Amino acid sequence: MAPGQGTTSDSDVLVVGAGPAGLTTALQAHAHGATVRVVDRRPHRARPSRAMMLHARALEGLRPLGVTDELLSRADTTPEARIHLGRHVVEARLGHADLPDTAFPHLTLVRQADVEDVLCQALQARGIHVDWGVEFRGLQHEPDLVSGQGLVRAQLHPAGGPRRNLAEHHVSRFLAGCDGQSSTVRGLTGAQWRGGPYGVEAVMADLELDGALDEGMLHVAVGPAGLVFLFALGEGATWRMLATRPAAPAPGARFGQLGPPVPAEEVARLVGESGLGRSGPGGSGLGAAVSEVRWSAQIPLQHRIARTFGASPVFLAGDSAHAHSPAGGQGMNNGILDALNLGWKLGFASAAGTPLPELLDSYGQERRLAARRVLALTHVIFFGEASPHPVARLARSVLPVFAPALPLLLRQRWVTAKGIRLLAQPFVHYRGSAISHDCTPRAGRWPRPGERLPDGPVSVGGRVARLHELTAVPGIHLLFERDAGPGPSGAGPAFTALPASPLVHVHRLTSHPGRGVVAVRPDGYVGYRCGVADPGQLASWLRLVGAAD
Repeated sequence: MAPGQGTTSDSDVLVVGAGPAGLTTALQAHAHGATVRVVDRRPHRARPSRAMMLHARALEGLRPLGVTDELLSRADTTPEARIHLGRHVVEARLGHADLPDTAFPHLTLVRQADVEDVLCQALQARGIHVDWGVEFRGLQHEPDLVSGQGLVRAQLHPAGGPRRNLAEHHVSRFLAGCDGQSSTVRGLTGAQWRGGPYGVEAVMADLELDGALDEGMLHVAVGPAGLVFLFALGEGATWRMLATRPAAPAPGARFGQLGPPVPAEEVARLVGESGLGRSGPGGSGLGAAVSEVRWSAQIPLQHRIARTFGASPVFLAGDSAHAHSPAGGQGMNNGILDALNLGWKLGFASAAGTPLPELLDSYGQERRLAARRVLALTHVIFFGEASPHPVARLARSVLPVFAPALPLLLRQRWVTAKGIRLLAQPFVHYRGSAISHDCTPRAGRWPRPGERLPDGPVSVGGRVARLHELTAVPGIHLLFERDAGPGPSGAGPAFTALPASPLVHVHRLTSHPGRGVVAVRPDGYVGYRCGVADPGQLASWLRLVGAAD
């Protein structure tokens, strides 16, 4: 990829918002050739965590960015849960499920604050520092007469300052709006925000408990009113509580944002009525009582999706593009997956220096459909968990009847594996994408273009490795089967057409007989496959995604 010439931009990519989606977008874009700036209206990074969970697909995508080891060092990867169903307590082990096609076969409990801290540190190690206290307030489009690409002139102000005092203009080739559910970027693009509010809100609190609850566990109490979760991940106390309660959103509610504190007696009531407390009707008699509430907040909830995730040069990612309930722990994960998809495309487009419309348009095509599917999943789960609808309340009230059978069911490893796999979004694929090319003859032993590359053992140069180990560095990975022409260092038509780029990696799989080749995208999805190493077709796909001139 030749760097663009004649650009007048201050950076290739301006990222607005320094949550998990924004930080991941910045890391991924920088790793794939872009210069990046990140701004956030908050005066500093510190804030209570709203998300508490990472799933396998997000960890797989973050692995090439070199952050997963540090994330896992701060996480609980062998969580155990106590599910309280009336007088019954059911144990569930959620670590190390039978999932051979991933390096992360477990549920991973980790605070959002830790995820953000690790991502910030990774950016700083690359010389990128978040500009805190800088607010994005407007944009203008203007042409770049040299490259032919549009530029974005962003208006940036000191956060909270008067609008008449314009602090600076920042010019970039691309702008990524990762500024949350009340996104200023989305508002300026005019993208419709489709969906509606939920009739319940979340209550979060850091608290101390007196009673017999085992520490170090995830406790889930199921009652007619809804579910109450107690994580041993409190930031200001031992326990973090997540509960729901019926509520009508107030005018001007900031959906998805931490709202006013909740009275301590209300927090105590939610714990008490969950079945964990001393006086919970039908409760287990565990006697857990709230002794101290150190922090709390109410969070209005909604289910929405933007009509468009943007068009070059302005894009939306994370909560700016879609809003979920907390069910299934999908919000942070889905934002990270948006960012991993968008970031490499912005990086390649920046480095190419020429318009790549198919590549950039594919972001919205791929991730909006994925977001719709995830939104449908969370909507169904949340209905069962928290809806005040009589059907949902009835279902929760009869669950204790089935409690005696649950231990036997949960001891079946495939049950846990199915649940963990579902949360990792196996239903997300990009088969219909403009950059998913299935060439002839087809390499049928490999996943279809647009599908995730599963992990598995391979041999490369006499060494046994795992596929995800080979692809754990940024860039596109070309997997040549054993008989696909001469070796990568030799001469031959399969390889002379390959670009000399540090972001295109070639691997010969001696464990895989055949003459085909597969191209794996930087976000871990297959982009191209062919039953023969045809240099023309492969070069055409590499040019399409900006990896070749």
